[in-house]
Amino acid sequence: MVAIRLDPIDRKILSELQADGRMTNVELAKRVGISAPPCLRRVRTLEESGLIRGYHAEVDARELGFEVQVFAMVGLDSQAEAELIAFEERCRNWPLVRECHMLNGEVDFILKCVAPDLSSFQSFLTGELLSTPNVGSVKTSLVIRGAKDDPGVPFDILEQRLSRSA
Repeated sequence: MVAIRLDPIDRKILSELQADGRMTNVELAKRVGISAPPCLRRVRTLEESGLIRGYHAEVDARELGFEVQVFAMVGLDSQAEAELIAFEERCRNWPLVRECHMLNGEVDFILKCVAPDLSSFQSFLTGELLSTPNVGSVKTSLVIRGAKDDPGVPFDILEQRLSRSA
């Protein structure tokens, strides 16, 4: 749960930075309608609270030679907490795994993987993922194309919800 209470300016700062994390503090302050010094203080507070976890460049994986994107649905033999933690740690150490999410239902984890080519992914799949202790099943789906890849959260939906409850 959020430890600090967010006002509309804080939410606007988060929304603007989510869309463009490279803008200057002066530009950000102008966009949210406050002067630069209090804007910088608010950003630092949002960073310190953990609501802003970092700033990243969005790179084009295909242009960089990562032609293959795969979603791997992993079923574990045991869902004991120690086994879940061990699998998550392995995922953190595999460079091809870019996202790892634990799910409820038929699949225990879904992994988003990127690889330069299909044979590189196949080597990872057979040499590492399938041979990992406690992995009972893996089903993969190769991404043909992406239609949407928006980072973060939809602040406009949050604002609508907050305005209805006020």
